[in-house]
Amino acid sequence: MSRERRVLVVEDEPTIAASVAARLRAEGFAVDVAHDGPAAVAQALEVPPDVVVLDVMLPGFDGLEVCRRLHARRPVPVLMLTARDAETDVLVGLGVGADDYMTKPFSVRELVARVHALLRRVERAGRGEAQRIVLGELSIDPAERRVVRGDEPVHLTPIEFDLLLHLAGQPRTVLARDALLAQVWGWSHAGGTRTVDSHIKALRRKLGADLIRTVHGVGYALEVPR
Repeated sequence: MSRERRVLVVEDEPTIAASVAARLRAEGFAVDVAHDGPAAVAQALEVPPDVVVLDVMLPGFDGLEVCRRLHARRPVPVLMLTARDAETDVLVGLGVGADDYMTKPFSVRELVARVHALLRRVERAGRGEAQRIVLGELSIDPAERRVVRGDEPVHLTPIEFDLLLHLAGQPRTVLARDALLAQVWGWSHAGGTRTVDSHIKALRRKLGADLIRTVHGVGYALEVPR
């Protein structure tokens, strides 16, 4: 029998926290709740979660700092909640290790679906592929989850690595945004394609703007020397 998966919900608004926690428990998750930054870090250290649902705006210190401190100790999937929809806020969140984000107000049903998708992605990554991929000066090691471009190692978040690995599996092939959403994130609907766009921008910032080509209205392709 598989163990119960644990979710840490970090939200300073009691009504939202209670609603999210109740729905997750109804789905079979064990749920811990914290209402500020320091309590969230302490709770995660005491009982390590499998997934963190993390509000950005928190008392004590914000969700970005919570994410930094958690990832400094061990990688954990993070779904960020934000009342703001500015691209800068999203990119900062992704840059400190968040795997996904939702803008308030949100559907609790969709939040639960995204938590399930994050866990499926982590399980797929755990099974992994052993063979290293070399495309021009780009080297991807799936077993060790390491990326090097030229002689420089590149630090990627878990979801950035999975997205790059998926693109590298079909170099020069244009992959549709909704297909990437389904295959990398595990979502069955196309309502979150902005998430794909945000992660592509993060990859370009870390790997260089020349590596991933945009095909407007369709999707993205990994460009490598022939």
